[in-house]
Amino acid sequence: MTDSRLIEIFTELVQVDSVSFKERKIADHLKNYFENLGRKYSGEIKLRIEEDSTAKTTGSESGNIICEIGTGGDFVLLSHMDTVESTKDLNPVITEDRIMTEGKTILGSDNRAGIASILYALESVLEKKQNTRDFTIAFTTCEETSMGGSLNIELKDNIKSGFVFDSSYRPGKYIYSACGAIAFKIDVHGKASHSGISPEKGIHSIQIAAKAISELKVGRIDEETTLNIGLIKGGSAVNVVPELTSITGEIRSFDTDKILLEKQKLIDVFNRVIKSHGATYTYSDNWDFRPYTHSTDADLIKTLEKAMKKADINPSPTISFGGSDANSLNGRGINAVNIGIGAQNPHSVEEFILIEDLIASSAIARNLIIKD
Repeated sequence: MTDSRLIEIFTELVQVDSVSFKERKIADHLKNYFENLGRKYSGEIKLRIEEDSTAKTTGSESGNIICEIGTGGDFVLLSHMDTVESTKDLNPVITEDRIMTEGKTILGSDNRAGIASILYALESVLEKKQNTRDFTIAFTTCEETSMGGSLNIELKDNIKSGFVFDSSYRPGKYIYSACGAIAFKIDVHGKASHSGISPEKGIHSIQIAAKAISELKVGRIDEETTLNIGLIKGGSAVNVVPELTSITGEIRSFDTDKILLEKQKLIDVFNRVIKSHGATYTYSDNWDFRPYTHSTDADLIKTLEKAMKKADINPSPTISFGGSDANSLNGRGINAVNIGIGAQNPHSVEEFILIEDLIASSAIARNLIIKD
């Protein structure tokens, strides 16, 4: 088997148009792939393929696709199926060193590169008749939006660790520490009144909200914590004192306690300002994803770095202010790390991936599944 097969798998995947919540086509494509692989190597490996029931929770057209190799083992290789934008009518352009688009759509290497790397690793190991560990492969839905697929994924209890092929860093880099984030919403309830006839009878919710926001420290709080007010919506007409103003934002940090501290500061400011103006408010929040940090001498990290070194790739641990399915797995008690796959300029029409990075990512996956 040559690396041209890896390119073939990747280019087939990126041409399957499946944005978040509409992953049915890619899910069916992957189920067919596993079924064909199982038939081809029926005497050599046991594959169990299923689609879990998470669509009921996420609202996606599809559940997560889960394939157990052998008994399913105690670790999972994972990538997400959805793309942030459509790849409809994509014609991949393959040059000597990279794969890109004609500039009309995204490439979707985030995260079809991760999927391709895992599939090719399994296929090449079977082709070479090498012995594999028992392990699980999972492809998730909704990562680009809610991470609902990984938050609700129906993995067996025996899965204790996970290797997520999704970081846009080039192979060798991996996210040993990632921030967590809560999304919050505050509704400021004032009182409506005619702004020309009797403005003094109203309670101006936009003004009150602006006053509270002006007293907050937004942006970078410290080297590992940020707070952002992202959306403000208020008012009903230009001649009405605005009765309701809604504010949404997020707090991110690598430290859960710092997130909770900034959350309390936020509530305290709004509570004081809003009450002093005779208004009321409602507050709600939810965890988008939990933070995680792994020690560099953790078994998970040692296993990953061993697989990288075996592929002549220099391991380079780094941190991330973004979230991924690795955050979801860690939040569920599954020790997981996010691995660089080299999807460069993701989420744009300038997106591309170096062929050598596809090869390197698959080599890492292959070394994780081969028996020593």
